[in-house]
Amino acid sequence: MTNRVLGVIGGSGIYDLPGLANLEEHSVETPFGSPSSKLMLGTMETESGDVTMVFLARHGEGHTLLPHEINYRANVYALKQMGVDYLVSLSAVGSMREDVRPGDILIVDQYIDRTHGRESTFFGSGCVAHIAFGEPVSPVLAKISYDIACEQASACGRDVKVHSGGTYLAMNGPQFSTRAESLLYRSWGVDVIGMTNMPEAKLAREAQISYCTLALSTDYDCWHEDEDDVSVTSLLEVLKYNSELAKEIVAKMPHHLPAEHTCIAATALDNAIFTPTEAISSETEARLGPILSKYLSSRRNVK
Repeated sequence: MTNRVLGVIGGSGIYDLPGLANLEEHSVETPFGSPSSKLMLGTMETESGDVTMVFLARHGEGHTLLPHEINYRANVYALKQMGVDYLVSLSAVGSMREDVRPGDILIVDQYIDRTHGRESTFFGSGCVAHIAFGEPVSPVLAKISYDIACEQASACGRDVKVHSGGTYLAMNGPQFSTRAESLLYRSWGVDVIGMTNMPEAKLAREAQISYCTLALSTDYDCWHEDEDDVSVTSLLEVLKYNSELAKEIVAKMPHHLPAEHTCIAATALDNAIFTPTEAISSETEARLGPILSKYLSSRRNVK
């Protein structure tokens, strides 16, 4: 059986999980710069073999990076270097639906990208690729996440609902929405709003990493007439409880990963690379390293 590697990106300290052994800290550099934090690696024993787990604090240790300051390319590339096949994003969000209450969890299946000024692709500078992104979330990982989240929510002793499917609108931030913006997004039918999942999801797909978001609802943004507008104080209070439940969900996930990585992300580049092999420079090939190598070698073998 191939070694399965599960990545988790979220807040610092998420790696404090029962059953996680051989925890090690790794400093990683990439062709795109430094990731947000050092990577924490550990192993989880399951009935079908050990699963390696890789953790990354998205905003840096101590939460020092604004959403637009995060080096998303370095983060995803570093996880790819460590062999990550599956990536779970733990993300605090505002709810845009009455029935998705603060404290609830929503498993995202679509995104709307309203960010700007963020590097959103590994390609360019000598290699052109256009991935299909109509279904941006791994259905395999989303199903695993939903099933485990439902089990853990039922057992947590609090009134937590888990919602299957929904659209995450990624805003640039760091300011929260105006009321006019919040009402506009509501009219679009979005379900939650956050600041970090784009371009993270796009880059994960380019890296052929299966991606899924556990959206942890902390507030109603500012659209709800009967609720206080979002604030850092109220957000952190709800997030404290959400984070503990998220840890319990993540701790169960290695036990449910498929033996082989065969979902849509695994073949994302099969028909996406436009540039002929002979036109890709050695510098570009080296820069794209683990993302591109199997495709270039298979093309050369065909010739």
